[in-house]
Amino acid sequence: MAAPDTTAPRADRAPDTAPVLRLAGIGWSVGGATIVEDVSLSVREGEFLAFIGPNGAGKTSLFNLISGVTTATSGTIELDGADLTQRPAHARARLGLGRTFQTSSLWPGMSVAEHVRLAAQAARGGSHRLWRRAPRFASEVEGVLERTGLGHRAAATAAELSHGEKRKLELAVLLVGEPRLMLLDEPMAGVSAEEVPALTELIRTLHRDEGRTVLMVEHHMDVLLGLADRLAVMHHGRLLALDTPEAVTADPTVQQAYLGEGL
Repeated sequence: MAAPDTTAPRADRAPDTAPVLRLAGIGWSVGGATIVEDVSLSVREGEFLAFIGPNGAGKTSLFNLISGVTTATSGTIELDGADLTQRPAHARARLGLGRTFQTSSLWPGMSVAEHVRLAAQAARGGSHRLWRRAPRFASEVEGVLERTGLGHRAAATAAELSHGEKRKLELAVLLVGEPRLMLLDEPMAGVSAEEVPALTELIRTLHRDEGRTVLMVEHHMDVLLGLADRLAVMHHGRLLALDTPEAVTADPTVQQAYLGEGL
């Protein structure tokens, strides 16, 4: 199989548009074991790039490297031309990199509105105390909750939410910080089949209607095929393929590496 074209822009993007994100030879080794090896790719503004691959392929590890949860042992990471490689996670967040995780990090006893208000205060450099300057963020919180379909659940606690609603709340917390780049790590994990379409449509709206640049790891191929501009296939910590969904899913090498059968 030919080496993946890691820099090809979408057909509707100017080829000379500077990438929002650029990875060059990114690697991560721990105790002599290589987890991620020599990953290079570029992501254009407004692009939706989805990552697939078998369990243990290095998808979440790569997201951890991009977001600063772990630090790369080789290569460079750039966001809008700024070198992030050695910067901590909070510094990357301030530069516009937003991330959700496979496992929910919500506070069970805190209301939906309080989660978003706290995120707004943190993003704007205000006090983290929920009872201070709350009116300043009221309209912003209300707007984000309406956009994510949680306006009617503002007073509910996180513990009262369904899995799908929790994922929407995680997106609301992310959106209030106006991220330049959104990394979504298995947003459908734990979500019931009945709630998947609404969550998928929300992510589609953020990408297509709001022009958000999105990187997403997901095992629901039917979801990804309706969202992604390109698919990146990870295998044994390396980038096996990077192309349109049609080209990737038709490739026999990818099929064998991913499922051992046709996608």
